[in-house]
Amino acid sequence: MITVHLRYEIDADKLEEFTEYGRRWIRLVEKLGGQHHGYFMPSEGDSDEAFALFTFPSLAEYEKYRIAAASDPECIAAFQYARDTGCIRRYERRFTTPVFE
Repeated sequence: MITVHLRYEIDADKLEEFTEYGRRWIRLVEKLGGQHHGYFMPSEGDSDEAFALFTFPSLAEYEKYRIAAASDPECIAAFQYARDTGCIRRYERRFTTPVFE
């Protein structure tokens, strides 16, 4: 199992737009075989940092998701929405292995 941890630097004046972007991707990740654990928005502290977590059964399944997302019309529209609104300044992607009880 692989969990993807995304750290976003967002435009603090565009939280609504970023929230919409996140809502789109929660559904899309699940549509393409992953389990989304949510987006985590700024509350206290830094106002321009947000996070997301989602899991795939394996790195190979994640790679299939990436290939599918590159040609999926809804995914392409979600990427374009982020570009058009400028809600994301940059992001970092990390891969982790979860530990469950």
